[in-house]
Amino acid sequence: MEDTQLQRYARHILLNEIGIEGQQRILQSNVLIIGLGGLGSPAALYLAASGVGKLTLCDHDHVDLGNLQRQIAHRTSTIGLSKASSASQAISEINPETVCIQITQRADALILDRLVPGADVVLDCSDNFATRYAINKACLAHKKPLVSGAAIQFSGQAAVFDLRSPDAACYNCLFPEDSEAAEVRCATSGVFSPLTGMIGSIQAAEALKLLAGIEKGLSGKLLTVDALDMIFRQSTFSRDPDCKVCSHKN
Repeated sequence: MEDTQLQRYARHILLNEIGIEGQQRILQSNVLIIGLGGLGSPAALYLAASGVGKLTLCDHDHVDLGNLQRQIAHRTSTIGLSKASSASQAISEINPETVCIQITQRADALILDRLVPGADVVLDCSDNFATRYAINKACLAHKKPLVSGAAIQFSGQAAVFDLRSPDAACYNCLFPEDSEAAEVRCATSGVFSPLTGMIGSIQAAEALKLLAGIEKGLSGKLLTVDALDMIFRQSTFSRDPDCKVCSHKN
């Protein structure tokens, strides 16, 4: 680690749980972020500031004025640019050492099968169930840890599925694809701006702990946030033996 890096990451290195070795692992890591909106924006900025060596940014959308209320990686000056490009610009100003790979295509199964194998951790910052289920299947297939987040109105949630373990639950165990969960999006329901920052920051924190080898975290746990009453709740979950995605029966 160079002198400038020792200075930049000094506050991490001072933490016993991270230290030189943990920071070195962060510097050598590749994190895949699906979605550079309300969740992906703060997650990407914190991961870059923390020294993640490579960020693969995947988002097919472009920045518009309505995004700026909450998507803090973007600027008025980047309206019209792809979100991956806009976020990459912001990241380069925070930490020019972080390499950004821009993927301006929708994260379908084919793209995910190409991107997930090279990632050390995957962040699901998408805003629809179809993409979430596709990300879960790709992470399961390639045994990659998945950090999931969601935010709508004043309610948010985050969870970690460490799919490197054969006994780990997957996203489908917790939210089955064949359930009758309603597809609610902030475009039609609204979302409290700071809530997206809270959830995205939690996702970044969980990713960094996974990269640094810190065992404490949200693996096998669901954290829910009520930003209206500012209540945090944590519950545990386990693998569903009848899960149609990860069960050995299938």
